Amino acid sequence: MPPILPDFSSSVKLKYVKLGYQYLVNHILTLMLIPVMAGILIQVLRLGPEEIVNLWKSLHFDLVQILCSCFFVIFIATVYFMSKPRSIYLVDYACYKPPVTCRVPFATFMEHSRLILNNNPKSVEFQMRILERSGLGEETCLPPAIHYIPPAPTMEASRGEAEVVIFSAMDSLFKKTGLKPKDIDILIVNCSLFSPTPSLSAMVINKYKLRSNIKSFNLSGMGCSAGLISIDLARDLLQVHPNSNAVVVSTEIITPNYYKGNERAMLLPNCLFRMGGAAILLSNRGSERWRAKYRLVHVVRTHKGADDKAYRCVFEEEDKEGKVGISLSKDLMAIAGEALKSNITTIGPLVLPTSEQLLFLLTLIGRKIFNPKWKPYIPDFKQAFEHFCIHAGGRAVIDELQKNLQLSAEHVEASRMTLHRFGNTSSSSLWYEMSYIEAKGRMKKGDRIWQIAFGSGFKCNSAVWKCNRTIKTPRDGPWMDCIDRYPVYIPEVVKL
Repeated sequence: MPPILPDFSSSVKLKYVKLGYQYLVNHILTLMLIPVMAGILIQVLRLGPEEIVNLWKSLHFDLVQILCSCFFVIFIATVYFMSKPRSIYLVDYACYKPPVTCRVPFATFMEHSRLILNNNPKSVEFQMRILERSGLGEETCLPPAIHYIPPAPTMEASRGEAEVVIFSAMDSLFKKTGLKPKDIDILIVNCSLFSPTPSLSAMVINKYKLRSNIKSFNLSGMGCSAGLISIDLARDLLQVHPNSNAVVVSTEIITPNYYKGNERAMLLPNCLFRMGGAAILLSNRGSERWRAKYRLVHVVRTHKGADDKAYRCVFEEEDKEGKVGISLSKDLMAIAGEALKSNITTIGPLVLPTSEQLLFLLTLIGRKIFNPKWKPYIPDFKQAFEHFCIHAGGRAVIDELQKNLQLSAEHVEASRMTLHRFGNTSSSSLWYEMSYIEAKGRMKKGDRIWQIAFGSGFKCNSAVWKCNRTIKTPRDGPWMDCIDRYPVYIPEVVKL
């Protein structure tokens, strides 16, 4: 039998139907106000000049009423502007670029592994398999102490790495922004696994001779998402300290944390973590509004530490031989997925357009009332953001988020290329990704950026930024000498 109705799926592109629905729902108030305003305008035009004059004369104005109305409007406006949160601007940031002498090609890494673990060839083979599928490239870097055979992770070497990474990033930030050390009001340094005494924040204060009344903080043990925790802390401090500048330094010191044992769960970080660091200048000064790159819109933090499995999925402990390392659980990706789900549930209503929220709500009601087997609707976050900076924790992390958020290859390009060029630089990886987007000339005024990071504990943190001005392709930065080569093809397995 011929079909009674034509097959609309082949004659109408559903893509444009969805776009029409999104436009209609997102602009429903404007579309409703237009006919109302048009009707009022038509009625006014129909009135003659005399009728308009008579209507004006019929209005009686009392001086006391006018003054009270003006006072009321001024009072409401004053309360509104005084209670409104201060705008937080990201003036600029700088990423540390390791020297060529610290480069660790695959061949070098595997040769060192064979010499260090010469009594356990299975551990060497395991590391080789991980490295083949890691998504890392040949130009990632490890600190000098790890290049020794065997590695020499002394306190002096660890401090040396911290000084090189942090001071280099700070110097670059001072050069780019023209900021003077005396102008820093708040300093926050986050480094998860290296926490010496005096602290790293004290080390920075001593190096640059910062003011004695500076508000300094040193965050440790908070994992790869500590960078966004530092941003959140800086935002809260800038809300209560007007006319201030805050500098956030995010890094991870690799030297003291290289694992020399045979436990597979602890060997994984050796294959993924590499040198890196970033320094970020935030300000609430109105004068910085015009030159600032971004404005902070939202920070959403999710902590799953109440669950025992989540708490122990990234755990620093000793192995059977007494060697300290970071153990990664097999349940890590499942726990990260649950943390991401909770984070998305919170951030969704803040950023998603009305059309996506309405579809999500209708699907949720349909599953509750009609059929629980209905497929849940995954909101299209591409409607809310132009750029995504997903923590470059590993290939599996990026793959999973790309799949769950239904992102294109271009949306996760910055994360994949950062992992390939610099490896997992922990909390600073988000800033290498942001720098990649800028180096490609893709950051335009009004663009919205979503930074997503995961960390031990277990935490999933998000930050939303809005581009303040179109950013010209920078002439410096970590991608300066290699951006023309990227993006590169990354095979599923690199045979070593």
